[in-house]
Amino acid sequence: MHKHGLDPSLISDLPPFGSLSLEDIGAILEQSSRVAVASGGALFFEGHDADRFFLLLDGYVRVVRITEHGEQIVALHIAAGQLFGIAKALSRNSYPATAEAARDCLALSWPTSLWETFGRDYPGFLTETYRTVGLRVGEMNDRIVEMATLHVEQRIANALLRLVNQAGKATEHGIEIDFPITRRDVSEMTGTTLHTVSRLLSAWESEGIVISRRKKIVVSQPHLLMERAAAQHR
Repeated sequence: MHKHGLDPSLISDLPPFGSLSLEDIGAILEQSSRVAVASGGALFFEGHDADRFFLLLDGYVRVVRITEHGEQIVALHIAAGQLFGIAKALSRNSYPATAEAARDCLALSWPTSLWETFGRDYPGFLTETYRTVGLRVGEMNDRIVEMATLHVEQRIANALLRLVNQAGKATEHGIEIDFPITRRDVSEMTGTTLHTVSRLLSAWESEGIVISRRKKIVVSQPHLLMERAAAQHR
């Protein structure tokens, strides 16, 4: 056991640490701070100095951007086991987005000043981290293409399928998105109106495709939702 009572072996299979020895992981843990944020709270804000970076141990983080017109956009969700707040990997000194707790979150954080030190002292740390950045950029590019080429119904179906893949929990009624999510969240993820999201989710519910309740969405018929997502482009 090391600082925070966390055994290095418990995180040794996570991407940033996969090629490191348990001794090295322990040394990294010794320099971390523990962060707990309740659902709806923020771990950091867009535009603020990126003075720390984080490893999510439990919960889900919602990454939120604000447009020049003041509109909020949910850019992506981050699951436990991933680094975030890694502005240094993007050559930035400020956070490019706000990180909100989609449900109660537990994380470790380190001063950003240690980023280059870890990269120098622990070969493989940055390699795996930049691979994670690449995957997130790829996901963002996919979202941009969807915005430009897909009908609203397809965009919403794709968004729900992504959440099911990232945070799906099997229940007797289907696959539940394992954190509180509102219809407004879905509208902000897909660049559409709350009215449109409500109308489509209500229609899909009547067809038995989803179950939509307050802050909860269950996908009852994933194959039917995939059919909606795979319709022809405009």
